[in-house]
Amino acid sequence: MTLPTKMQGVVLTGHGGPEVLEWREDLPMPKPGPQDVLIRVSAAGVNNTDINTRLAWYSKGSADSEDASWSGKPLSFPRIQGADVCGHIVAVGDAVDSARVGERVLIEPCIREADGDLLDPPWYFGSECDGGFAQYTKVAARHAYAIDSELTDVELASFPCSYSTAENMLTRAGVKEGETVLVTGASGGVGSATVQLARARGAKVIAVTSPSKAQAITDLGAERILGRNDDFVAELGQNSVDVVVDLVAGEKWPTLPLADRLSSWISALFISRI
Repeated sequence: MTLPTKMQGVVLTGHGGPEVLEWREDLPMPKPGPQDVLIRVSAAGVNNTDINTRLAWYSKGSADSEDASWSGKPLSFPRIQGADVCGHIVAVGDAVDSARVGERVLIEPCIREADGDLLDPPWYFGSECDGGFAQYTKVAARHAYAIDSELTDVELASFPCSYSTAENMLTRAGVKEGETVLVTGASGGVGSATVQLARARGAKVIAVTSPSKAQAITDLGAERILGRNDDFVAELGQNSVDVVVDLVAGEKWPTLPLADRLSSWISALFISRI
């Protein structure tokens, strides 16, 4: 397969609003190292992580601070963003099995290897390194997972950030079959993923969401819906749930009916980089 020498994509030229995004048709093709795979991007989702990175939301200081990244180090510009990626492997590095060429893959967004180096702290795809808002991207082979699914590329590109975050939280809490899990912010990307993954474990899910989203979240597997302004203890009883997956935080946290026997609280603030 003959690959082009240039590609099209969107680059981030600095921190700010949409005006700092620039369409380019002369971007250099990524060059995979020995441990890398080169991926032709089929679909890439726009995630809040991408928006927050652009806005320097992760900075501990001002919006122009030099720590506005997941690793706490300055971003280099121009940067190709895009953490949620589905695509096909079109080339591999010398140390990667050539049989992987042609695989349909999802990219793990929280990466612990880049350019042959192990990363501590880890990077986020499309933040400390170029991501998927272009025709091609590269990543360490260990972070590209083969997918066999009837879902479309666009549908699959909605999975990496939200579902890996939800899976990480449920794993850290040790959620088991038969337990009751309360999910706040259940209609968001991470929240709806949490509902489905908890149900897949055999847990019972109580979801907190708005009335307009209640049926959709019920269809995903929630057994009971609570409103955001409900009195949770009055509705459920004290110590009535085993695990709270809190995706909202704030003033409602002290009112959540967490069971004493497990005392597990997992916040989305931890996300999948822990």
